[in-house]
Amino acid sequence: MQSFKKLVLPLMIAALVVGCGDKKDGAEADKKAPTQVAAKVNGTEITVHQVNFALQRIPNLDKEQSKAASLQVVRNLVDQELLVLKAESDKLDRDPAVVQALDAARMQILAEAYMGRKLGAPVEPTDAEVTAYFNAHPELFTQRKIYRLQEISIKAPKDKQDAIRTQLAASKTLNDFGTWLKAEKFEVKAAQGVKPAEQLPQELLPKLAAMPDGQAMIVNTPDGVLVIVLAGSQAQPVTLEQAKPAISHLLQGQARQKAAKAELDALKAAAKIEYVGEFADAGKEPAAAKPAEPAAPAKPAAAPAAGAAPAADADAISKGVSGLN
Repeated sequence: MQSFKKLVLPLMIAALVVGCGDKKDGAEADKKAPTQVAAKVNGTEITVHQVNFALQRIPNLDKEQSKAASLQVVRNLVDQELLVLKAESDKLDRDPAVVQALDAARMQILAEAYMGRKLGAPVEPTDAEVTAYFNAHPELFTQRKIYRLQEISIKAPKDKQDAIRTQLAASKTLNDFGTWLKAEKFEVKAAQGVKPAEQLPQELLPKLAAMPDGQAMIVNTPDGVLVIVLAGSQAQPVTLEQAKPAISHLLQGQARQKAAKAELDALKAAAKIEYVGEFADAGKEPAAAKPAEPAAPAKPAAAPAAGAAPAADADAISKGVSGLN
């Protein structure tokens, strides 16, 4: 029951109108009518259809939970209806911001409904497709690691980035590099954490997987560079059997994204679209974003000082740059 008290329902739930069938005598109509109504709020009916619609959106709901969930859903719908009725009496449905929000929600719901119907149910990938993906990405599976990373985000204009790269390569330790960053008054943010392979950017993972502990590399960012220090790593491989559900889900998503793009491209090709005034450039295809390519690992900077462990060296730079913001 505790979990149901925290149910969050959509702000807008469409009221489904029950179609009229053959006319029945008054007694029979009175007998059946209540089965379609779950509650009434100041005369406004909350229907069983609304309750069922909300229940369908609760994941992993079993039969034992459904009764308690349905009661909580009705309570939530009553609360919601009270707020809606009050909002309407205060004429909030005529407020320009509210009208825009309702229009935006309507567009989103219709667009998703069309694409969902067009794409249909997800298609399960074949065992051969799953195996091929598994074999093509050893860094995610057979050679999977847990990485302990230090990340140093440096805000810098393009004309300063080469100097940063040069200094990283020339520094004997990462602590020396941090001291230089402070002297040059770069805006720096440091972070550290532990991440499994699957939570890292796919374009960086193969190179990170090949790096020895204690080494660093630089990646371009929109407003500067990011130094990634591999403070440590631990092998934790995954078998094909273990990975199969995740790979299947991923391949389904990729297939649906590809199909959705093809459908949208076809609709665009058949439509007349005009971008006007200051938005004229929106009609131009944006330049493809260049994938972030790490620089060659900076061996001198990443190499620990004599007698120091890589993790200790990485911790040192984190402490050295953390107060520079």
